[in-house]
Amino acid sequence: MTRLSARALRGLALAQIRHVTPVRPGEAKGLTAQVYGSAEREFGVLVPPVALHSPAPETLAAAWLMLRETLLAPGLVDRAVREAVAAAVSVANSCPYCVSVHSATLHGLAGGRDARTIAAGQLAEVTEPRLRAAATWATACARRPRPNEVPHVPFTREQAPEYAGVAVVFHYLNRMVNTFLEDAPMPPGAPRAGLPVVERVLSAVIRATGRGIAPPGAALDLLPAAPVPDDLAWAQPNPAITQAFARAGAAVDRAARHTVPPAVRELLTTEITAWDGRPRGLSRAWVEPPLAALPPADRPAGRLALLVAFASHQIDPGVVEPYRKTHPTDAALVTLASWAALTAARRAGSWLAVAPGDAPPA
Repeated sequence: MTRLSARALRGLALAQIRHVTPVRPGEAKGLTAQVYGSAEREFGVLVPPVALHSPAPETLAAAWLMLRETLLAPGLVDRAVREAVAAAVSVANSCPYCVSVHSATLHGLAGGRDARTIAAGQLAEVTEPRLRAAATWATACARRPRPNEVPHVPFTREQAPEYAGVAVVFHYLNRMVNTFLEDAPMPPGAPRAGLPVVERVLSAVIRATGRGIAPPGAALDLLPAAPVPDDLAWAQPNPAITQAFARAGAAVDRAARHTVPPAVRELLTTEITAWDGRPRGLSRAWVEPPLAALPPADRPAGRLALLVAFASHQIDPGVVEPYRKTHPTDAALVTLASWAALTAARRAGSWLAVAPGDAPPA
């Protein structure tokens, strides 16, 4: 039954993706086929947040590697707690698609009441202390803590990479999902009355595969080894998670150097340094002044990169289409979005409280 459900969800997964055409499973080759096979074995289904990366194979491998080693691989932190972190980060980032999927999975693992309260942002009403503490920490750390509001750290040093890794990868995936998917795990135009059924089936498929996941580090060979950058200090107690993010970051950066204009890379790097995780504004007016420093030909790429990083829920075809006029390939669009999303996620990772008394970075 689970295998049949997973096959049925394949078509559903691909139909949800917008702006790019994903590689169909029967046509996947090389690295793309490896990632698809690994995802279906260990996640139970080819989920759209993974498949949307398929026009850029190394970026696809990077996304899967980060997700697999943090949310799925066996470790010191149980899956329900990790799902609570994923759902709470998704609420903070206004990503209703990810809130729906991960609260549904949490429902199957820990019960509906706590899943619903985390999805609604009502953390004080979560009854299970471990889930409440994890979601509260993840929510607080979605914004750079001020000196007088450093959040309680509900885990040990050894557990920190699993908590922090899930938080960072969902800061990344929320941005990609808001850019390339609708606001619910349903095809465009499908009646929302069917959403609870889809959530239940998806949750059942994912939970059914949870006991057969390979050991930590099993997917690292998808990408070459890479030096560990300074901003991965939070991951160092866990070698598999450290290398997953190091390899993923290196792959995304390599792709971006060939695709993202240098002036756009410089602009986002400058803007991200001063960012504290808080919203830039209700409209998109804030995005125009920084773009004035770019050559006119680079402004569509700059606008898209800034919105992916700082306000991905504001992206629409009017932002994507001008970029596609000068960068028409699906691979270019996925690469730019991935680089911008990971740049923001890594910045969020730099201020995560992962030890008692952590102070926010300068």
